Amino acid sequence: MMFVETIADNVTDWMPRLLVGLRSTFALTAGGFCLAFVLALLIEYLRSRRNPALRLIARLYIACARGVPVLVILYLLYFALPVAGITLSALSAGTIGLAAVYGAYLAEVFRAGLSAIPTGQREAALASGMTPFQTFRLVLLPQAVRHTIAPLLINLVSLLKDSSICALIAVPELTLVSREIMSESFMPLSVFALTALLYFVLAWPASLVARALEQRLHRPAAQRDRGRSKRPAVEVTAVG
Repeated sequence: MMFVETIADNVTDWMPRLLVGLRSTFALTAGGFCLAFVLALLIEYLRSRRNPALRLIARLYIACARGVPVLVILYLLYFALPVAGITLSALSAGTIGLAAVYGAYLAEVFRAGLSAIPTGQREAALASGMTPFQTFRLVLLPQAVRHTIAPLLINLVSLLKDSSICALIAVPELTLVSREIMSESFMPLSVFALTALLYFVLAWPASLVARALEQRLHRPAAQRDRGRSKRPAVEVTAVG
């Protein structure tokens, strides 16, 4: 009861500052996901080409991005790049770092979506005179996105939660603001419980939407399969 009373007594003082941090969290999440989406499309396009060098570049990037911790990439962008004469703001470094990592994960999501498309569609598009890029953009990509909406939303939720790592490079997002409030109030349990609640309120509805979309997209296929299984067998009789 004391715990709830402490939050109730201080929420009017803490919430405005937490909402400012939440704005930076939104900026990190939206910017990082949009960049990751574009990067994933580029990676998957390179991997879909028949040029071995382009496919090797895409595979190496995915291996490196998935094999290096997010925090190390953030440190490289924020602390190491200035040595080479390139200085990024904390928000820019955080956005690019998250995009670099999640671009590799989204590329794997697109790969799964593209593999669900019959290969005959690509061959038919190329045979009709389309270039490989037109085939990828106009024929394959729209269908792949439809198959990958739910996994994309799941990765968006993961990126939202991983944006808290950017507090370690001084991005004024929700976690860093919570640490500042905690150091002033000396009430870490109350402060971070409220912070966890804010993250949960953001992430849980998106997870529910992803699950509902996944069930809705899979339902037509299941209904078609059920309808085929209920069709009566037709007996064919030879004539003559």
